[in-house]
Amino acid sequence: MIFGLFLAAGFFMTEDSFADVIYLKNGRTIWADQVRQTGTHVEYDVGDNSFAVPKSSVDHVVEGGMPPEYGSSSSSEAPRDIPALSPTDNLSNSVQFTDKIIHDGRIDPDALSALEQGDPHAAAAGYFVAGKYEYDHGDFSNARKHLDAAMRFDGENPTILNYYAALLIRTGEPEQALNYAEHAVRIAPTSPDALDMLGYAQYSANRTQNAIETFKRSLQLRPDPAIEQILAKAEKDATVESSFSEHDSSHFSLHYEGKQTSEAFRHQLISVLESDYDDLVRQIGVEPRSTIAVTLYTDQAFFDVTQAPSWTGALNDGKLRIPINGLDSITPNLAHVLKHELTHSFINYIAAGRCPHWLNEGVAQAMEPKSLSYGPQLAKLFAARQEMPFNTMEGTFMGFSGPQATLAYEESLAATDYIIDTYGLSDLQRILQRIGEGNSTEAAMRATIRLDYGGLETEVGKYLAGKYGS
Repeated sequence: MIFGLFLAAGFFMTEDSFADVIYLKNGRTIWADQVRQTGTHVEYDVGDNSFAVPKSSVDHVVEGGMPPEYGSSSSSEAPRDIPALSPTDNLSNSVQFTDKIIHDGRIDPDALSALEQGDPHAAAAGYFVAGKYEYDHGDFSNARKHLDAAMRFDGENPTILNYYAALLIRTGEPEQALNYAEHAVRIAPTSPDALDMLGYAQYSANRTQNAIETFKRSLQLRPDPAIEQILAKAEKDATVESSFSEHDSSHFSLHYEGKQTSEAFRHQLISVLESDYDDLVRQIGVEPRSTIAVTLYTDQAFFDVTQAPSWTGALNDGKLRIPINGLDSITPNLAHVLKHELTHSFINYIAAGRCPHWLNEGVAQAMEPKSLSYGPQLAKLFAARQEMPFNTMEGTFMGFSGPQATLAYEESLAATDYIIDTYGLSDLQRILQRIGEGNSTEAAMRATIRLDYGGLETEVGKYLAGKYGS
């Protein structure tokens, strides 16, 4: 059991990532878009939602803080190393439309409608600015609507096509992204941005050798350390999988080393995965649109490719990467691993790659299904207010030691169990959907189950005390 464990939250900063921070007397923090003080309460806005806390519980308020990054780790996320893009051609000056279209952090639909009455290229640039703004802020649903409109006015613009491909990759549709990325390269064959996006679409769609060739073409035109890193990762994949065979089913593309797996074992794997897929469609309420790649490794090959810490049992980085050394049939443990990793693909699809890692791992464990291993100890930890704060588990667990990771996974499962047992799977689905629509995790929870992180930690503590005592 681990007491007094403290982990600093990771932060990121962009030019428009500043927020107001409410510091509560109990040590918690609330990140808000805007804060107002009335006679007895401090009121604050998060997205479209407004909330209030008593002044008596507030220590102080700081303007212009930097909110923690919302995202999941490399073990369970949609792609996050998508190449950076810079608007080119007639969109290189699209910044001139920003002030006309974006006011107080919101898109002005009237300004967009006015652009439709004039030059189609201006309308395309305006909708592109709106789509890029929503994409950069994680609202992929509205980003898609605006980029669709931009392509309606200028469907041959490689920059718009590149952003649309990036959006499709981020939302779990790499096969569809290929069509737009390939079109962009046909229009602009010497554009490094277009080649970078095509290479990443190919890699995400499991066309690794094609991606390697495309990345090399891009690097000949423009050196880029980020692309060199992606290329190195793709080449490592290709080297390990050079002798692998492939078997496809309705929803999966299975890659395996022939000497390591029997045909009967492979059929078992596919059968279990297809059954899990059907279960998750019913449980989570969505169905990923693209074929899911599954690669089977020997233990050493798994760690060589993924560079995962030694406590990692499997990994989902857009592909399900499963070490199966020494196995010739589905064991109960392997069945749990398969369901767990597949769940990440569903979560990343419904939450558009924005799910915080604690919730991502909590839902995956709940769907296995898995029970808490250290319930009584965890109850004591929460009772002593020495739990790991949830806002420190938004990002990756991959840098954790084995004991830290154990605690993080246990807390994640406890919180998810509490949400499901108290509110049901339907509210869990709504939380994930709201996160996918661009809401922060706390805003999604407040709008659905009326809890922020502080409230969640309190309620999870009560839940654990009720089950295991404190």
